[in-house]
Amino acid sequence: MSEATFDYIIIGAGTAGCLLANRLSADKSRRVLLIEAGRRDDYHWIHIPVGYLYCIGNPRTDWLYQTEADAGLNGRILRYPRGKTLGGSSSINGMIYMRGQARDYDHWAELTGDRGWRWDHCLPYFKKHEDYHKGADALHGAGGEWRVERQRLRWDLLDAFVEAAQQAGIPRNDDFNRGSNEGVGYFEVNQKDGWRWNTAKAFLRPICYGRPNFEMWTGAQVKRLRIEPGPDGGLRCVGAEVWTGREMVSAAATAEVLLCAGSIGSPQILQLSGVGPAPVLRQHGIPVLRDLPGVGANLQDHLQIRAVFKVRGVTTLNTLANSWWGKARIGLEYALSRSGPMSMAPSQLGAFTRSTPQQPWPNIEFHVQPLSLDAFGEPLHDFDAFTASVCNLNPTSRGTVRIRSPRFEDAPAIAPNYLSTPEDRQVAADSLRVARRIVAQPALARYQPQEWRPGPQYQSDDELARLAGDIATTIFHPVGTTKMGSDDDPLAVLDAQLRVRGVAGLRVVDAGAMPTITSGNTNSPTLMMAERAAEWVRRAAGATAA
Repeated sequence: MSEATFDYIIIGAGTAGCLLANRLSADKSRRVLLIEAGRRDDYHWIHIPVGYLYCIGNPRTDWLYQTEADAGLNGRILRYPRGKTLGGSSSINGMIYMRGQARDYDHWAELTGDRGWRWDHCLPYFKKHEDYHKGADALHGAGGEWRVERQRLRWDLLDAFVEAAQQAGIPRNDDFNRGSNEGVGYFEVNQKDGWRWNTAKAFLRPICYGRPNFEMWTGAQVKRLRIEPGPDGGLRCVGAEVWTGREMVSAAATAEVLLCAGSIGSPQILQLSGVGPAPVLRQHGIPVLRDLPGVGANLQDHLQIRAVFKVRGVTTLNTLANSWWGKARIGLEYALSRSGPMSMAPSQLGAFTRSTPQQPWPNIEFHVQPLSLDAFGEPLHDFDAFTASVCNLNPTSRGTVRIRSPRFEDAPAIAPNYLSTPEDRQVAADSLRVARRIVAQPALARYQPQEWRPGPQYQSDDELARLAGDIATTIFHPVGTTKMGSDDDPLAVLDAQLRVRGVAGLRVVDAGAMPTITSGNTNSPTLMMAERAAEWVRRAAGATAA
């Protein structure tokens, strides 16, 4: 590992990186290196679905980022989990399979000037790697690597919430992935037979490990990209400097470098390499190779407001998991049938609707859980309750990711700037009213729900927006920090094929490339983008060879 040359170097073995490694190493004539800063995914809690509780906040599997103090959250600092292991965030996330809405991709096509990003063009790339539990149809694929299953549980309380949502005017929806996700129903998940299905299992094992042209380095962190003058007088990325934990290694790429370190890691690496906003780079003594103001700008995330309601006469996970017999029952059910609470995604039930009737499309998403706690990672409450977390699907607030120093070991400064626009504060207030309207329906009356948080005494827009700042937290969907865009967009870091503007041989393939956040969970859209990028890289190699 003192010096190595490959055709392709993929930085980050997360959601996008694992798929790219699979697709590019299929060409036996091309040598592929996959670099991952974390360790292998051999930690048992990665694979048990409820194990996200033990992976988030654990240095074994999480980068342990934190946000800056956020004015929109009344000065609070949030934990900001990002996966640091094979599979990346697909090894610690909520496992929810969600594409978003067709209009998300049609909007990307407008922003990039490339019709290839429209929903009808993206759909085949979702289907290509999908293995849908109901089999293939016009909108789903079967036989691919990415398994999508029903959840292996049900709760009386959640069934009642579905009925209450319908009484409140939200239609039933048993498939959120057909272009319009409006409605209420149980989420489908990336699991296989009750185990988490991460991208390392799906795309690396066993096929990549058996390919002689594939090499993988784990526990290896990229210090910076190697960017040099190209033969045409411009800049070209020719590799990366990598710290293996023992030595600094120079890895060379003769074709392309694919940066897949995520919405936080990719802008950090670019800035450390001299690609980014010139004032930020100069502040830290980094030579400016390419002034791209959009690197680390445009950060978007889904902020979930956790409304909690106490209930009576129904079992929730609060009381079930707070007793020795309940824990024994949970463990036995999972051991015998891979079902029950240990097979749970963090959120089991979803609802997509409009914060007000005037909204032209569903603009809020509920994640409903038969449990409650003060904050993620804290103990469950000692009373029965459920949580109806709600997020603004299309926030207008924008944040930043900026390096703190020229040291690659130092985490960047993450400033989401939540609730920093009047539009976002209004949607926050309105979405809490939607939660109250659902809970007030007859279907839930038998459980006598009482609003515990934020509290029924808060009614005005200003009160609800301020309380949202007190109780809201990230839902772990950062995107947009290396966005693609049209030639006349001054913040566009990438072109429509995810190539870094002004630096040949370099693409960014992760959620940071999204110009706007999708209307739902972001893992599967990232896989779709990687599937498209793999095709472009192969075509470019063919053109070069020709």
